[in-house]
Amino acid sequence: MSAPIFATLGCRLNAWETEAMKTLAAKAGVGDAVVVNTCAVTAEAVRKAKQEIRRLARENPGARVVVTGCAAQVEPETFAAMPEVSLVLGNAEKMDPGAWTRLAPDFVGETERVLVDDIMSVRETASHLIDGFGTRARAYVQVQNGCDHRCTFCIIPFGRGNSRSVPAGVVVDQIARLVDRGFLEVVLTGVDLTSWGADLPGTPRLGDLVGQVLRMVPGLARLRISSIDSIEADPRLMEALATEPRLMPHLHLSLQAGHDLTLKRMKRRHGRDDAVRFCEEARRLRPDVTFGADLIAGFPTETDDMFDGSLRLVEDCGLTWLHVFPFSPRKGTPAAKMPAVPGPVIRERAARLRAAGEAATRRHLDAQVGRRHLVLMESATMGRTEQFAEVSFAEERPVGALVEAVIRGVDGGRLAA
Repeated sequence: MSAPIFATLGCRLNAWETEAMKTLAAKAGVGDAVVVNTCAVTAEAVRKAKQEIRRLARENPGARVVVTGCAAQVEPETFAAMPEVSLVLGNAEKMDPGAWTRLAPDFVGETERVLVDDIMSVRETASHLIDGFGTRARAYVQVQNGCDHRCTFCIIPFGRGNSRSVPAGVVVDQIARLVDRGFLEVVLTGVDLTSWGADLPGTPRLGDLVGQVLRMVPGLARLRISSIDSIEADPRLMEALATEPRLMPHLHLSLQAGHDLTLKRMKRRHGRDDAVRFCEEARRLRPDVTFGADLIAGFPTETDDMFDGSLRLVEDCGLTWLHVFPFSPRKGTPAAKMPAVPGPVIRERAARLRAAGEAATRRHLDAQVGRRHLVLMESATMGRTEQFAEVSFAEERPVGALVEAVIRGVDGGRLAA
């Protein structure tokens, strides 16, 4: 019996959950299966999921094909109708050990083809213990799932459900376990990370969790937080950024646009000035901080002037790393019904945003030449700085080690040590 094959599409949280599913499948004795963990963020993401399912089914004849993830949760009937698919699992079901026992060779009983319940009825997020993934350098810990907001372009709340938090004590225990296994860096991750704690007794905030992790796990060398909503960043989180050198000076911001009317039509909770003020304050507290950001190009009704506001945001906020998304209408969202921007205009604006982002990245990299950085090695010849810039080494170093290096130059999109 061969081990199951897993394919992951979409976000880091999906990748984390794939690792948890591997453990669940192994414990259940699952073999000869292909598991595709899908993304639903755009219509293109669903198309790619179908393409991946067909490819893997062709390459693995006779294997049972299991489809899960956000696209499976939102559109179970779409995947159940595919002849290649044996089982469709919802986002809650994929983390349930009982669902995996149905795929074990010795399972006796009826097996439904679709196991997808109402995600909005899920009230808890289980903390599945995994040993990290990718490399021995960095581990990701899910501390939150779901989202209570309803941005007009986003289908994800209907794939992930309402916001749920993992209690701080459970998070601390898992991070301590990972540190004991040799991980030097941990990333806190979730769908809407800054909403962490709103459903817990006493309604703690993300800054409380960060402080507790750093206090209770003194052996943790580095702590990162994944994408946040800057408008929801609490005072203790900002205090930790200013005073805790083990909290890395790299924040990825969910900004999406740089014009107030666009943000209002997106149903975001911040204005343009809020984003600029946050970046100014964070940089005042931690001068070496860098910012990544998600930006959407060509949102419905976006004019040239509105787009210019997003373009200028790169400079006004001092952004370094951009994730640029050409707007793609997602069926079931309000934005899909709004007056669309022509496709060629969307592509041209996305290209201009990417160019601005590449120039900002280059400025940051050039400014590091001659400076000394503590680099976490992700492979024998590549690591990352505290600000998440890649560094290449001519000579091999131990994977997972923290290496002090002087930056000698810039090689493409990487620093060279």
